[in-house]
Amino acid sequence: MPTIPADQAGPADQAGPADQAGPADRAGPPASEPHRHRQMAESFGVDPERYDRTRPRYPQALIDAIVTASPGPGLLDVGIGTGIAARQLRAAGGRVLGVEVDERMAAVARRDGFEVEIARFEGWDPAGRAFDAVTAGQTWHWIDPAAGAAKAGQALRTGGLFAAFWNVFEFPPELAAALAGIYRRILPDAPAGFAGSAAGGYHRLIDQHAAALRADGQFGEPAELRFDWDQPYTTAQWLDMLPTQGLHTRLPAGTLAELSAAVGAAIDAAGGRFTAHYVTLALTATATRRDG
Repeated sequence: MPTIPADQAGPADQAGPADQAGPADRAGPPASEPHRHRQMAESFGVDPERYDRTRPRYPQALIDAIVTASPGPGLLDVGIGTGIAARQLRAAGGRVLGVEVDERMAAVARRDGFEVEIARFEGWDPAGRAFDAVTAGQTWHWIDPAAGAAKAGQALRTGGLFAAFWNVFEFPPELAAALAGIYRRILPDAPAGFAGSAAGGYHRLIDQHAAALRADGQFGEPAELRFDWDQPYTTAQWLDMLPTQGLHTRLPAGTLAELSAAVGAAIDAAGGRFTAHYVTLALTATATRRDG
């Protein structure tokens, strides 16, 4: 479910802010306002089974921290998608209701037993319900900062937890350099800095949403959490995930095939496998003004 200015992040972040807008978006909203890029935001359901199969999961330490800090098990997962984060939260003891804009993604989550309500979160109706936590895995950048903060505060009981989190991916330096050349050649409008660390772009994104939480007046002081971990990939595994990333979901079939062939050749030249370094960043805050 899954944008930030082109010099801040890149396509390897798993459908988060670094999934930069392509040429068709250049005359549209600024990249610093990813919630206005609706076509990209709603493009991840093109192949929901692939998305669910290939997208990385979240560190167990993050999941445990969310469940521990929540005053109860009732969780609202914003942009539940296919249920990747929701399954981890459920396994840790959470009782999860999903909100999702894409019926195709929601269908996968429903098959796994989740109740999902179809709506954009900003217009979703809590209908008097109060939740112990509002979570958003890889999706909160698609939410209008001010409207999202207001809606989250409306949905949370006093003492409830807000937690938005993102996986940020980094290539090994030599492979990053090779891929940068490929993207410059095949996708010249792709973010110039995609091959480096995207964490800086996410920190700026988190600062923007933290400011919105403060301004909303329903939350205590926001906090940021960080978890570092590694994930090995083979060429085949990376190419399987490649079409699910936001930079690629709307590419013409021929362009995607050319890109996949070139990326695969680069990974093969590096030994046919690599270890990705992930940084998982989370923005959390406690609701202070709602009685459930």
